Order: sequence, then structure tokens, then C-alpha cells
Amino acid sequence: MNRPRAGGPGTLYVLATPIGNLGDLAPRTAEALQAVSAVAAEDTRRTSRLFAHLGVDVPTLLSLPAFDERARLEPILDRLRAGQDVALCTDAGTPGVSDPGVALVAAAWEAGARVVPIPGPSAALTALSGSGLPADQFFFTGFLPRKGGGRAERLALLRDLPATLVLYEAGNRTGATLADLAEAFGDRLAVVGRELTKLHEELARGRLSELAARFAGEVRGEVTIVVAGRDAAPAPVFEVPLEEELRRRLAAGEAPSATAREVARDRGLKRAEVYDALERLKRGPPRS
Repeated sequence: MNRPRAGGPGTLYVLATPIGNLGDLAPRTAEALQAVSAVAAEDTRRTSRLFAHLGVDVPTLLSLPAFDERARLEPILDRLRAGQDVALCTDAGTPGVSDPGVALVAAAWEAGARVVPIPGPSAALTALSGSGLPADQFFFTGFLPRKGGGRAERLALLRDLPATLVLYEAGNRTGATLADLAEAFGDRLAVVGRELTKLHEELARGRLSELAARFAGEVRGEVTIVVAGRDAAPAPVFEVPLEEELRRRLAAGEAPSATAREVARDRGLKRAEVYDALERLKRGPPRS
């Protein structure tokens, strides 16, 4: 793999690396790592551990961090143009999937290099396969915007998708994100995968409200959340009609904003819809 090719660019091997357990390092990935002339790595220190695990010498490591990926492409492309083979790997999982790598792969195609993806571990697919939720259609959305209008817009976009949803989250924000999902989507079935394939791996399944309570405290590690899509979350049957429940809550003096939030969450409705219904009830029937 590492011999320069006369008259043509080299090959870029896109390698999925273990997300925790080094035993998941695929044989083809190990072979590529040992044969290329250079490795483009998100964090060269993390990638060096793979070579220590393999017990082989470390080749040239080229740093390709997410914050500066485009600015660091040229030395890698120069090697490919010279006919050398280069491997691309990130800290864990599959390059380009909420990790750097997309810009390099696109540039390699433009440079005429051969691109060879070698599959392997992925936190998104690992959690999805163990969720018990439909996987014939799923939508991966990476990390949600942390706050503000961008977060609300993303949740509104995802709410009506019929596919199972898969997203990543940091441990310390897991509880808040689960609560936001419950408020935006209703109390759907979901699965939380924490520290997948690692020593303290945890896989928890339940309703979003239950999981939000379970993970409300300190949560460590990396988290993947899988949420049932719109069609996979059947609407619950309520004995009390919506308007009757709203009238009862208004008569009891409950605040409209809190009522709209709680009823929307319990019934899987949009909070704005419930709030509008409350306002109509407060106004009473239209005058003739």
C-alpha cells in the first residue's frame, strides 16, 4: 500500500476505529494502519494507542482536528498526489459521522485519489442495533444545537419524521436533552446508550420522561440517544377528552403555560396547539 504509484495518485483508506473496546479493531483496519505511509488522525495521541495495541511502529501521523480540518488538507493531499497511500481515522468510530473527515474525503476525490472505506465500529449503529426500535428507516442528526432558536428549530424539524432518530450527546447534558425531547415530541419510547463497548457500558430503555429522570443527575461518558419516530409512537388513548381536561385545569387555577407544557408532553401534542386550545376556551364560544 505504501509504495508510491508511478503516474497516479495513491489511495485514501477511510478507517472506522474502536469506540471503546480495542478488541473491535477490524483485521482489515489493522492491516491498512500498518501498510500506509501516513495516517491523518483527529488526535495523533489517541491514534498512537492503536499502534501500541498492534505492537508495531507508528508511521507518520498528520494531525487533522475538527476545528482546523480544511487548513490542514494540503500536506495530506500532496502525499496522495505523489502516489502514496494514506489512512484517515478519528478518535473513535467512523470518520465524517459527527467527526472530521468529510473535507478530506471530498478533496481526495477531487484530486483523483482512490477512496476505500473500511467499515467498523459506530456508536450510532451500535445503539440502534440494541434499541429494539425500527431500523429499516432511521435519521441520524449528530449533536443538537446547545440552546436558543437553533435547538428549537431542529427539534421542530425532527418531531414529525416517521423514522427512528439517533443523536449524540455529552454526558453532562443528557438529562436536559431527554427532557427537551419529551417536551418537543411527547413521551416516546427511547434508548440511551452510555459508554458503549467500554467497561461501564450502560443501555437503558423506557419513555423519554422516565429516562430524563434517570439521567437527571451527574452522567459521565459519551452518550447516544435513540428515539422512536412519529409513526412508531402510537398516540395514547385518553378517557378524558382534551377540552374537558383543559377546562378542569383552568377551573383549578393552574397557570396556562404550565398546563400547556404538561398536557402536550402527556398527550404527545405540540405545546403551541394546546396553548391555542386553552386560549379558545378562555375566550368562550364566538358571539353571534
